[in-house]
Amino acid sequence: MLSATIGYLGPKGTFTKLAVDAAFNGEHKESYATIPECIDAVEHDEIDIAVVPLENAIEGTVQLTVDYLVHQVRLPIVAEIVVPIQQHLLVQPTFQGGLGDITEVHSHSHAIAQCHQYLHQSLPEAKIQYTTSTGKAAEIVSKSDLPIAAIGNKLAAEVYGLKLLQENIHDYSNNHTRFVVLCKDEKKLKIKHPVSIEKTSMLISLPSDQAGALHQVLSAFAWRKMSLSKIESRPMKTGLGNYFFIIDVDQPYDDVLFPGVRGELEALGCNVTIMGTYPVYKLTI
Repeated sequence: MLSATIGYLGPKGTFTKLAVDAAFNGEHKESYATIPECIDAVEHDEIDIAVVPLENAIEGTVQLTVDYLVHQVRLPIVAEIVVPIQQHLLVQPTFQGGLGDITEVHSHSHAIAQCHQYLHQSLPEAKIQYTTSTGKAAEIVSKSDLPIAAIGNKLAAEVYGLKLLQENIHDYSNNHTRFVVLCKDEKKLKIKHPVSIEKTSMLISLPSDQAGALHQVLSAFAWRKMSLSKIESRPMKTGLGNYFFIIDVDQPYDDVLFPGVRGELEALGCNVTIMGTYPVYKLTI
């Protein structure tokens, strides 16, 4: 039996690649330049599994991932991988100057935001350049003769031959990112770590012009003593004031509680979609 092909937000050296390497064994791994391209590749059966970032502890939800899964491609979430994030300042190995000599800092918008105070205090004159990923930022720096730097991880430094000018430049130490694993056939999923918890993600849209609808939705979970770890609203893209809600429940889907919740919510006029019921793997890298 052939091993699965895993797609990830690339290029090499991204935190997504770090998560994929830590979670999986020797499967074939394919990088994609953007989150939509990676998700589309599963939808079109070009690859078996996609791993994309969903949420960072400091910067919150990766909105592109959520919106694309809701509005464009409805792939099931079959697992979640949580990894610690450590950001470093990467430069060319021949760079001999100091922080004041750096003219530009390249990285993904989330990585830049995670190091906001460091950049403000240590590199106030450097121009910020946003890239599609931290790996892409490292690649740009590796090909440049200018005194520029990237924010990224040690894997990126290793892959692109950069040196760590300063380590652990993120503003908060307890920095983690959640990555979702998307797959049409969960039998192809083989993660080599023990499961931390199990979770179910639900997509709920409320009936229009009904006072107290959100309170009634949450009550359906509360009286059943179902623990919610996340409630987030996103625009429906159908007009101002129209939202859907993503709700994460800290337990696997069952044949009693969840059908009861669904029936109660649909009686209120809500639309309910199960985005996935899946294991969570908390990794130490």
